[in-house]
Amino acid sequence: MNLEGKTINFLGDSITEGVGVADRNHNRYDNRLKRECNLKAVYNYGVSGTRLAHQSAPSDNPRHDLCFCGRAFDMMPYVDIVVVYGGVNDYLHGDAPIGQYGDRTPATFYGGVYFLMNALKEKYPNGKVVFLTPARCKTGDDDDLYPALHRPMKLPDAMPLLGYVEIIQRLARDFDIPVLDLYHTLGIDPHDDEMKKNYTADGLHFNDEGHKILADRLREFLEAL
Repeated sequence: MNLEGKTINFLGDSITEGVGVADRNHNRYDNRLKRECNLKAVYNYGVSGTRLAHQSAPSDNPRHDLCFCGRAFDMMPYVDIVVVYGGVNDYLHGDAPIGQYGDRTPATFYGGVYFLMNALKEKYPNGKVVFLTPARCKTGDDDDLYPALHRPMKLPDAMPLLGYVEIIQRLARDFDIPVLDLYHTLGIDPHDDEMKKNYTADGLHFNDEGHKILADRLREFLEAL
């Protein structure tokens, strides 16, 4: 796909909002992409702390409960591409159960992903909808290799981050939605101390250099479509 002149919506969480980036206007991944690919416009809908699935119990910060499924209807309606990048907060502190394949409502993670994909395909019949999976993360309290069961809101069915990645991939196949698997292909693993220092702010959020790599991967992915 030739990206020059295209318009793109970016629906995401704190990474898309730019937490960890010193110069968001120039170095956040959507703005890098706009500049480097000569896009017509980018619209950023990144909200820190937000999840794909609904939260059943209110969070301490109400803004964190503005789930992707609800915010999808508030985005710019006429764009060429919609990029959805989320799921890590469902893993970290979402209280929705995993649910099962076939769920249709945002009350479960399976259902939330289905609902969002279905809504976006209907809203943008002439646009290209793509999903980015969560990337690797390792902070002081959380390691993506293990379920985040130490957090009080997590349910017993919580999975390691890879489980959430695989659910996004499975449902995307049903909708014929391309997926960029950042978990395996981004090339930034914060379990490596040097990578964590050089490319992240805290093991979860990317710094300016990390956003450069993210923008490069996304550009390659979109151009190959």
